[in-house]
Amino acid sequence: MDGGLRELAAPFVAPGPSGVAIRTRLKRLTAVDEEVLRRVGAHLGALVCRDLKARCHDGLGHDAKAWAVRKRELTPVSSARWAGAITRATHEQWALARRCALTHLQGLQAGVRMLRHRLALPVGQKGSKRAPGGYRSRREWHAKARRLRVLEDRLARERAAWEAGRVHVVRGGKRLARMRHQLPAAQLTQAQWRARWEAARWFLRADGESGKQYGNETIRISPDGEVSIRLPAPLKQWANAPHGRYVLTGRVAFAHRGQEWTDRVAANRAIAYRIHHDPARARWYVTASWQKPVSQTVPLAAALADGVIGVDMNADHLAAWHLDVHGNPTGSPRRFCYDLSGTTQHRDAQLRHALTRLLNWARTCNVTAIAVEDLDFTAEKTREKHGHRKRFRQLIAGLPTGRLRARLVSMADAMGITVVAVDPAYTSKWGAQHWQKPLTSTTCRTTRHDAAAVAIARRAQGYPIRRRTAPPRTHQSDGCGHRTVQAGPDAPGREGPRRRLPGPRTRSVPPDAERTRATRTPTTVRGVRSEQEWVPDSLLLTD
Repeated sequence: MDGGLRELAAPFVAPGPSGVAIRTRLKRLTAVDEEVLRRVGAHLGALVCRDLKARCHDGLGHDAKAWAVRKRELTPVSSARWAGAITRATHEQWALARRCALTHLQGLQAGVRMLRHRLALPVGQKGSKRAPGGYRSRREWHAKARRLRVLEDRLARERAAWEAGRVHVVRGGKRLARMRHQLPAAQLTQAQWRARWEAARWFLRADGESGKQYGNETIRISPDGEVSIRLPAPLKQWANAPHGRYVLTGRVAFAHRGQEWTDRVAANRAIAYRIHHDPARARWYVTASWQKPVSQTVPLAAALADGVIGVDMNADHLAAWHLDVHGNPTGSPRRFCYDLSGTTQHRDAQLRHALTRLLNWARTCNVTAIAVEDLDFTAEKTREKHGHRKRFRQLIAGLPTGRLRARLVSMADAMGITVVAVDPAYTSKWGAQHWQKPLTSTTCRTTRHDAAAVAIARRAQGYPIRRRTAPPRTHQSDGCGHRTVQAGPDAPGREGPRRRLPGPRTRSVPPDAERTRATRTPTTVRGVRSEQEWVPDSLLLTD
């Protein structure tokens, strides 16, 4: 586009969620129940490790025949359904590792390109908003030249691994594996770390199957909360129910989406279950998940029929503003704060709480659409682009764009609210330029983030971010002559102020003041009171 601006993508309605996951706690478990769960999880976890090794060994040469061979090998030591769940889980884990390897490869390529660009510039050359300049000193240039060689070697290895189909997977998590060498810093003992490591490598997950009793034949949960597990073949001696099953003493109850879960169980529709243990709290949890058809997307015009709420995501809050159907901000801006420090569970809870308040406010405004930016900082997270701006890189890396988008779409779909995604280009800059000052008053101070929310909402509605539409090009340059609303070149006083017309518009001068003011003789002298008093005329009375 003219002026060096990139082309903006059109706004679109974000598709709804394709699945549901709910979790609850397994309570009132006996010592025998916990022992059975530990044995089953450890046994199946070992099988998963063995199958994952075989899947990684196949690499890109894996096919349906190899999948069937792996499943047949696992069936005698578990069961047919457990073997299917294990092979499917390992295949998904390999695919996830493959996607992560591609993301890492793209990050290395971006870093190498940025290093080569900055090293080619003279030392000390200033950069622009679109591209960084040269390095500040010769010493920094030399250090970055060495880092370029390191990244090039690393990129060559990763590219060779990608072409060969090799992936790197750590069951239990690489972060937890590295924590083993830093137990004092993590404030853990070796026994505590070992408990977490083993629990992370257990496998107690079964896929659902429609038509079977309660929607799952391996891990079955009845409508009244009874949990029974199909034991693997080597653990049949622990069964306390017919057909090699073990029934837990405790009962479960799903509070969130409980009625929806009950309806699926009663209809014998497929539900997948996962049982996992939290050693830090000494608690057991069960997660139920199922697929749902993607809801039909509402047309963009219908979603924006009642206005829209623009939301600008920041590091510590969501800035939102309600706009009517004409693109005018109404009311006052709202801010929904959250704290992204601490554990993953704490950050996730903070996001859910902020989004809940946002959606409740949208419902009170009778709005059925929320406009957000389609953010993606994949190319911005590289340390080579921003150099020594470490705090800025941490700020960008800490923004939960993917999690926020997934949470917002899922929660908005449950409340009947449509999410509209817009292009994030120039929203903060143009919003501050055109809306921050006009919307600031003595009682309401508009921030740059509030103005960006207005810009996001107007872009979703299809309006320009500028407050007024520019006239046609010919009118701007007077290419077709003077406009009809302008005075002609021969009109006297065309460049002076307009003549003041007396009348009711002035609210202080009577209509005939201009005619009588020039001929009226003053009856008073400044500072001297008039001796002649004003006497009102007598009323004319008629029959």
